[in-house]
Amino acid sequence: MRDWRRHLDLLWWGFARGAVELFCRAYWRVEVRGRSNVPGSGPYVIAPIHRSNIDTLLTGCVTHDRIRYMAKDSLWKYRWSGAFIASLGGFPVHRGTPDREALRAAETALRQGDPVVLFPEGTRRSGPLVQPLFHGAAFVAARARVPILPVGIGGSEWAMPKGKKWMRPVKVVMTIGAPIPPPERPEAGRVARHSVTELSATLHRELQSLFDASLAAAGRSY
Repeated sequence: MRDWRRHLDLLWWGFARGAVELFCRAYWRVEVRGRSNVPGSGPYVIAPIHRSNIDTLLTGCVTHDRIRYMAKDSLWKYRWSGAFIASLGGFPVHRGTPDREALRAAETALRQGDPVVLFPEGTRRSGPLVQPLFHGAAFVAARARVPILPVGIGGSEWAMPKGKKWMRPVKVVMTIGAPIPPPERPEAGRVARHSVTELSATLHRELQSLFDASLAAAGRSY
């Protein structure tokens, strides 16, 4: 029964992802660079820049694998909307707080072999500089012993700026960086705080470089 349900979930995900990518490429002329950096097998954390509500849609262009992602808990206010978001791979997170339950859900998804999207800047930001990162993405990757895939997104802030309700058909470029390996640790050992801090610092540098490249390729500047 469980295998049958997962098969249906994967079929639905494949259809939905394909429709989303088709729309993104047609409306925003999305260009994905560095796709060869996407791991060919195994789970990983996708860590994108976050400048717009459309960034979650854009992550569907990174890989054909079924991905899981955090979504604001208010989307589960109604049973139908929560069921729909969950069918697309979403799970709720209480924003602005260290939601341990959401982090555990992310770890569970990784153990099941699914890539997980975690926006390391937290909520949507603005401007050309990558803001100080929350440690959630690095912590989950270190705990699950999976790599982090950094993704720069250039142009999405102009496609749908924060506070706007309408999407604009502007050019968007996504640049996928090389996977950042998790820190080594004993099999049964705890994740050292300094390892998470160092991993976050490495991710921050990579994201800034990828963001700069994506902005230039999209013909955008602040």
